[in-house]
Amino acid sequence: MAEDDVVSKDRKILVAVDEGEESTNALSWCLKNVISHTSKDTLVLLYAKPPRAVYTSLDGTGYLFSSDILATMDKYSNDVADCVIEKAKRMCREQGDPEVKVEVIIESGDPRDVICQVADKINADVLVMGSHGYGLIKRAFLGSVSNHCAQNVKCPVLIVKKPRCSSSASGTK
Repeated sequence: MAEDDVVSKDRKILVAVDEGEESTNALSWCLKNVISHTSKDTLVLLYAKPPRAVYTSLDGTGYLFSSDILATMDKYSNDVADCVIEKAKRMCREQGDPEVKVEVIIESGDPRDVICQVADKINADVLVMGSHGYGLIKRAFLGSVSNHCAQNVKCPVLIVKKPRCSSSASGTK
């Protein structure tokens, strides 16, 4: 009976996506290994738009930022978000189970905060995300979104590392 409960549970699987190859790998891995074909999983694709920098009317060099320039910057940010989400949805259609429901969330803000807040807000059963694979020094300076989320969200976090290129995988010896 307990086994049936696990199989039939409707899960919310949150996948953080961005422009990077790492998130594409994570989504692909999730579609192949996490999504259950025997349940009614909901895959939630999350894109965190970086916040627009706050500009005064004059930048540091004395140039004036017009509302047209700011509107163009906003449009570009929205276009990037749309492109990332469309690519992720296409992957879901091509690699995923057609029965899996796909939802999309686009939020603005620091990706670390946005991912943690959305995971809690939607009561995600698992958070899936890629890792850039930074070394210790780079991670210390740049910070690690995946590490921050692993430490701060309430649900389990699955961090998909970038696949290693092996000589046998590339066909060379």
